[in-house]
Amino acid sequence: MTTYRIAVIPGDGIGNEVIPPALKALDALGRRGGFSLAYDEFDWSCARYEATGAMMPPDGLDHIAGHDAILLGAVGSPGVPDHVSLWGLLIPIRRGFRQYVNLRPVKVVPGLPSPLRLSSPVDLVVVRENVEGEYSEIGGRLNRGFPEEMAVQEAVFTRAGVTRVVDYAFELARTRGGHVTSATKSNGIVHTMPFWDEVVRERAARFPGVGWRQEHIDALAAKLVLRPGDFDVIVGSNLFGDVLSDLAAAIAGGIGVAPAANLNPERRFPSMFEPVHGSAPDIAGKGVANPLGSLWSAAMMLDHLGEAEASAALRHAIEAVLAEGSVRTPDLGGTASTTEFADAVVAALPSPAPAARSNARSDQ
Repeated sequence: MTTYRIAVIPGDGIGNEVIPPALKALDALGRRGGFSLAYDEFDWSCARYEATGAMMPPDGLDHIAGHDAILLGAVGSPGVPDHVSLWGLLIPIRRGFRQYVNLRPVKVVPGLPSPLRLSSPVDLVVVRENVEGEYSEIGGRLNRGFPEEMAVQEAVFTRAGVTRVVDYAFELARTRGGHVTSATKSNGIVHTMPFWDEVVRERAARFPGVGWRQEHIDALAAKLVLRPGDFDVIVGSNLFGDVLSDLAAAIAGGIGVAPAANLNPERRFPSMFEPVHGSAPDIAGKGVANPLGSLWSAAMMLDHLGEAEASAALRHAIEAVLAEGSVRTPDLGGTASTTEFADAVVAALPSPAPAARSNARSDQ
C-alpha cells in the first residue's frame, strides 16, 4: 500500500476548522482506494508569531522538504499585519520550494449558483505566476516621515520565469478546451509587459494545436464578468493572476469556496494546497465555516499525488451534496455546521470500482 506523507499546517482562525474535515475525507478515500496518508502537523501561524516572534522556525522548510505535499488551512490574524504573516510563511514556502504555478480552477456547479446571469457553462482555470513578477523583494523606503518620503517597488520578470509558467498554461490547455488567454498591460507598462507578450508569443508557436490570444487586464476583467464562459485557461503575472483568480472565484459563488494549488511541476519539492478564503476571524470558533474550499484543495492534492480516481470521487461527492441542496453552511444560505457539511460529502463518496485503479499522474 502506498503511503503519502503530508505536512499539515492548519494556521489561524477557520483554518483549524476546515482542515480536519479535509483529513477525514482523505482518510475515507484512502480506505476505498488502497492508499494511506500520514500527517505531520505544524503549528506555524500568527498565534506562533505572537508567542515567539516568528511564523515558523528558521529551519522550517527543512522540516517539510521531504513530504509528498503540504495542506494549508489559512493564515492571518487581526493582531498581525498581513505582510508579516505572508512574508513569514506563505511566500518562503512558495519560493523556497519553487512553487511557481498557482493553479486556481473555477467551475460553476449546480447548487452553487453564480451571482451572474450566465448564458453558457463556466469551467476555467487561472494559471498565476507565483514567485516573481510584481511581488518581488526588490525596493525600499526612503525619507520616512518627511514630506519627500518615497517608496520604490521593482517588478522582476525573467525569461526563465515567464517561459515555465506560460508553458505550463499551454500544456494544461492541451488537456482542456485548447485555448489560452494571456493577461497583459503592454499599452501602459512599457518594459515588463511587452517582454511578457514576446515570451508568450514565442512559446505559443511551440503549441500549434492550442489557440491563444492576449487581452489587456482591464478589458479582460470586464469580459470575465460579461462572458466568463468564453475562457478556458488564463495565464497571468503574479499580480494580474492574483486579481483575476479572485474575480473568477466570485463568479463561481465566492472566494470562500475556492481552492488553490501552489505547484512545483518538476516535483523536486513538495507542492502546497490551500483554500483561499483566509482565516475569517469573524466566524472563527463558531463551527460554521464552509469546508468546501479545503475539500476541493484536498482533491487537487490527490490529483497531484497521482490518485486521480480518488480526486474525481471527492469532487463528484462535493458536487452531489451541492446539487442535492439540503445541507448548506450559512454562507450558502443554510444552517449546517462545518462538520455536518463535511460528513455529507464523505457519505456521498461512491463505493470503489472493482477495476484496478490508475496511478496516472495529473496536475489538473
